[in-house]
Amino acid sequence: MSSAGGDGGSGADGDTTQKMKTPGAEVLPGLSGTGSGSGWTKASCLCCVLEQVEPLVLVQLGEQVQPETKEWVMRMIGVPEKDGGAALLAHPGEDAGGDIIVVSAPRCTLLRATEELGLCKTYRNGDMAAFFYHDRDNFKDSDNIQVFLTLAERQYIVKYELDGLRAQRDLRIPGVSNSLTLRQRDNIWQKLQQAGVIVDMFPLHDPDKLETLSKAWYSGNQLAQPLDMINAYFGSTVAFYFSFLDFYTWSLLPPAILGLALAYFSGAVQKEVLNSVSGSSDEDDSPSVSGHVIQAIFSMLWSTVVMEMWKRRSAALSYRWGSLHLAERFAEPRPGFHGEVGVNPVTGREEPLFPAWQRQLRMAVVSIPSVGMFLGLVVLGMLGFYWGEAQVQQLHQDWDSMLSQVLLYMPSVAHIVYTNVLGTVYRTVALSLTEFENHREESAYQNHLTGKVLVFTFFNYFAVLFHIAFYKQDLPLLRKRLASLLIVTQLVNQATEVVIPFLVDRLISAPRRAERDDDPQEDKLRNQRNLPAFPGLFAEYIELLVQFGYLSLFSCVYPLTAILLLINNLTEIRSDAYKICKLFRKPFSTPVAGMGVWQIAFEVLSFVSVISNCWLLLLSPRLQEFFQESKISSRNILLLAVLVEHVLIMIKMVLAFLIPDEPDWVRIKREQIEFRSMQALGQQL
Repeated sequence: MSSAGGDGGSGADGDTTQKMKTPGAEVLPGLSGTGSGSGWTKASCLCCVLEQVEPLVLVQLGEQVQPETKEWVMRMIGVPEKDGGAALLAHPGEDAGGDIIVVSAPRCTLLRATEELGLCKTYRNGDMAAFFYHDRDNFKDSDNIQVFLTLAERQYIVKYELDGLRAQRDLRIPGVSNSLTLRQRDNIWQKLQQAGVIVDMFPLHDPDKLETLSKAWYSGNQLAQPLDMINAYFGSTVAFYFSFLDFYTWSLLPPAILGLALAYFSGAVQKEVLNSVSGSSDEDDSPSVSGHVIQAIFSMLWSTVVMEMWKRRSAALSYRWGSLHLAERFAEPRPGFHGEVGVNPVTGREEPLFPAWQRQLRMAVVSIPSVGMFLGLVVLGMLGFYWGEAQVQQLHQDWDSMLSQVLLYMPSVAHIVYTNVLGTVYRTVALSLTEFENHREESAYQNHLTGKVLVFTFFNYFAVLFHIAFYKQDLPLLRKRLASLLIVTQLVNQATEVVIPFLVDRLISAPRRAERDDDPQEDKLRNQRNLPAFPGLFAEYIELLVQFGYLSLFSCVYPLTAILLLINNLTEIRSDAYKICKLFRKPFSTPVAGMGVWQIAFEVLSFVSVISNCWLLLLSPRLQEFFQESKISSRNILLLAVLVEHVLIMIKMVLAFLIPDEPDWVRIKREQIEFRSMQALGQQL
């Protein structure tokens, strides 16, 4: 964790009291002042003393928190790390006995944390370089911290420092029952949250910057996304998601054009599309194998090229945003990690220790069976879908009416709703299971959580389609099912992700956030808490992954897949932008160099698409009829399919090899960063 040298405390004298600068506003007299308890805590070095201080994070205290407890928390926030604090700046709000603390960060703390996180910044020669605190004067704008670091980076560093607070010795918190005692190396912030002293913490919006971003993002008619502005305001985690959403959406244009062309010029494909909508399963005798072959081969090659080109774009963005060389260090354990305090055999630090065998036992006895149970519920839902499908088919044969034709879609719609509800419940369970496993590193925690969700998602969304395609070998049913998924799922997602939150915001939350110009600034900051917490990007990535699977795995049986996805995503970009700007609190954003494990998931689907499309073509009734007329044995058909599959896999691997993962200029810049980092470390030694 970063630290600032010098003295630190909860008060501030007349020379070092700093005034609060509200985002998008001038100095706020009501929240600034002199003397202990009425202004910002004292900066620990003279270079960090500013006339105006930017409020970055709001900490919400419990209603029953005593004034002495709040004073103690502010002191822990303000004192240097060597004295057991976070070396930040704290303000008690309008009322010293109130239930909020506004937190900011001095320049030295921000710069030291920048080095710890391994962020790259612009060097004096104009190139990006890994930042080192001792070389700070050679970095461009390092004396102007609001230009040097983005708002998202400054706010994340505040969270990083607070989450890393650990007791240097056994402590008792003033104003709290004696049952809560901080032991040496306990995570202070986590203990305060568990005790109800701290009930919430979130970064503060900057109204002016948010308004500027909104106009450039979703309010106008522009097609390009302001990715640099998104990164500066919301951080690289959010910026990489929207960058991939933008890249993937425009990448849908070629398969969409191809699908429309096949549907328009191929009478058989056109009839298949109409049958998927009407529910009919009549087969046409005219040859359409060539159209499906073109679609299948194109989908396999398209998925490879898209992911390889995205890697190049991701590398360029990570360089531009300074996250190409993030530090891999033996960091402090994540806040949720717990165990018996001992000495880490690698770092030599005292910290909570948890045996690996206990974690593996928890995974084997609790996590894996729980995941298996939910996969069983997926199978149960699939059996229910087949039972309902058989019932409505029989009903349609008996009635043969418009109503019975509409009822043909009810099993698919019911199963889609079932899978969505099951997926929502499972994500909550997966979160609890991963927390129970007690992973030390945040990266391990996120990887295990994402892995659980990915396994379930693949099984939940694709099991029925694979079963229909390769077990029942019913391509008309597969086509109808895919059409239902593409239409119903998109409508459900738009309703649950945008319409419902919008109505809740307008009818329930907005009246409680009503502000007047003469309201105290503390109330305006506190009003941001009335917004719901941002749920994260899990659901957004899952939606894109499922889309990518539908297109790459099964689009050869339904050529209009890409055009439906393109139409959905053009609205998705703006609805997601509106949602994160207006309907939720601003989230903290960890600096990242890409999509992480999600990129691996997309690449796995891209590889599986080769196998899926080859066997779907083999199951085509017209192709099977051609084999029968040619008197080709089943053994030779199987060998031919395996040969074609392996040839396509080889072509896919050659394409991936020929397209470098990063542009040459990014590779050169990355190597320069690594070389300069080695030089800087040598100078420190």
